[in-house]
Amino acid sequence: MLRSALSFCLFVAGVAAAQKVPTIDQSLEMRSVGAPQISPDGKRVVYEETRTNWESNAFETDLWIADVATGESHLLTTTAKSANDAAWSPDGKWIAFLSDRVAPLDKSPAGKRQLYVIPANGGESQQLTKMENGVNGFEWAPDSQRIALSAEAPEPKAMKDRKDTFGDYHVIHADYAMVHLWALELPTTDAAGRTSALAEPKLLTAGEAFSVGSFSWAPDGKRIAFSAQRDPDLISGFSSDIYTVVVADSTVKKIVDTPSPDNDPKWSPDGSQIAYVTNDGSKNFFYTNRKIAVVPADGGAPKVLTTQFDEDPGLLKWGPDGIYFSALQKTSSGLFLLTPQADKVIKMEIPGSTLAGAFSFSKDFKQLAYRGSGANEYAEIYAVGLGARTPVQVTHVGDQLKGFDTAKREVVQWKSGDGATVEGILIKPVDFDPHKKYPLLVVIHGGPTGIDVPAIAADRYYPIEHWVAKGAVVLKPNYRGSAGYGEKFRSLNVRNLGVGDYADVISGVDYLIAQGFVDKDRVGSMGWSEGGYISAFITTSSDRFKAVSVGAGISDWMTYYANTDITPFTRQYLQATPWDDPAIYAKTSPITYIRNAKTPTLIQQGGADKRVPVADSYELRQALEDHGVPVKMVLYDGFGHPINKPKQQRAVMEENENWFDHYIWGEPLAPALTPIVKEKK
Repeated sequence: MLRSALSFCLFVAGVAAAQKVPTIDQSLEMRSVGAPQISPDGKRVVYEETRTNWESNAFETDLWIADVATGESHLLTTTAKSANDAAWSPDGKWIAFLSDRVAPLDKSPAGKRQLYVIPANGGESQQLTKMENGVNGFEWAPDSQRIALSAEAPEPKAMKDRKDTFGDYHVIHADYAMVHLWALELPTTDAAGRTSALAEPKLLTAGEAFSVGSFSWAPDGKRIAFSAQRDPDLISGFSSDIYTVVVADSTVKKIVDTPSPDNDPKWSPDGSQIAYVTNDGSKNFFYTNRKIAVVPADGGAPKVLTTQFDEDPGLLKWGPDGIYFSALQKTSSGLFLLTPQADKVIKMEIPGSTLAGAFSFSKDFKQLAYRGSGANEYAEIYAVGLGARTPVQVTHVGDQLKGFDTAKREVVQWKSGDGATVEGILIKPVDFDPHKKYPLLVVIHGGPTGIDVPAIAADRYYPIEHWVAKGAVVLKPNYRGSAGYGEKFRSLNVRNLGVGDYADVISGVDYLIAQGFVDKDRVGSMGWSEGGYISAFITTSSDRFKAVSVGAGISDWMTYYANTDITPFTRQYLQATPWDDPAIYAKTSPITYIRNAKTPTLIQQGGADKRVPVADSYELRQALEDHGVPVKMVLYDGFGHPINKPKQQRAVMEENENWFDHYIWGEPLAPALTPIVKEKK
């Protein structure tokens, strides 16, 4: 495969008119916006904008601030590295944020996120922390004079002594670095203009045998509610419960204790109750509905709400009219209001955006900022009065698409083999002709509780716009287990992983073939994580596909179970361990059906992946090679489950482009990628 470093756009021949689409590099360079935070008075919005830094090989995030009335915006943070998680002080004078920048002569640990503040009206930022292991999260106190933060405690002397004596090693399911809660007093300025020195953060949870998660201040600033689990290990998520701590004397009290996860506490406006997210005792919390519950702030019997709301609520804030949360509804998302007294849920209208999220509220809950889009739109930041009809568009990053012939997206629906209704996103060329035959590429999301929606986003991992302009249609199936369709649909792949998922995908392929515009002899499949697993299932279960790409996919559930960092996932979905029920592990493992494999398969994965063990990729590669099936495996050294740097994402996309351009379009299969040769100055 050849690539021109100077090409500005890609012209694809063989269609009615040449289509202009972004190159792989241009897709990777597309900016995106998110995490809007509206000011307490509702007049300004600070938000994140992500950019690509090829020199440092990083996707970096800047903070921007916009005036809602005028639409004018400017860069708030200007140093190298990233700044994110911005939050306004309640008095509106300051903006705090986290950054991994390293200032000159700064003794903070390199690469660790520290807490900063900057005047909301502009000026120099000030670093507030130099935590040994960085800062995980923070929240302003109601008085704007204190900030609560979560961070790992410094390495204890006993551990340092052990390293000095025995070298560096760690004991599995031990040697945990617990996350604790701290309170930081901000400097004050007296009448004479003298500013006090910055104090060290005060540890609030010293001696507690747990690891802190989410937290929030009480309205009177005297207590903090927080979630904590027995240790920071992902397998201990079930043990997360709700606590409060008195800031003055560090008195900790557990107020919610259930056998399933309890997280994300939010105080009622009068401080008498705390809302939180719970799985209501369910031990199968990977696929059952989460719910919102409330508990007296001093402890007592919790009241579980949203029992009739059939999706996972994302708890936002408790305002004067009730509890606000966000949620998916099939391929749309929006804002909801829960009235605790009546346990009634109202969907709030968000004008112009069928896909809205990342909501934030002004102090009086009359103004709202959010990230929104509709079908075939690029997500932007908006501000609107709650209940108003006309939002203000704060950003215009969608202008990057001007001049490109972006593919068209629509929601399609079909019946799976067992009668389940399945939806997906069909992506078609701008000049789509239903009387023509198109190659079909199936791109499968991860999860399984992920979801694909009809909004436009920059291509990552798979060069979809390139393939559609080349004359293909693309199907992104929301197979059983996907988010947005309720608990019953999410539960359809319990003891049915891979088997039911494959049936959903193949029935979607058959549905499109029946429409008359798909070339049944030119079909390919690809996906990452759970999508890679389903693609591996296709490799070993079907001869109907010309090519497959498996990204960080499971090939053998027993291998996965013994090596992954989230063993409860498999126990819950398969309802057994491999030692208790090896048959269900075999039934749902692609490797079981390896004798059927014929499809050329590309395998890609991060070499340090703890979520899906790299052994699964090695196992699939060796089995395919032993059975004479064309296979190529690419390992990205040092990367975990996601490939999250631009140069390696470029490689992932070009490997996929090379593979499918060959097996679907018959172009030469390049033995290796072609590097960009920079001219010497």
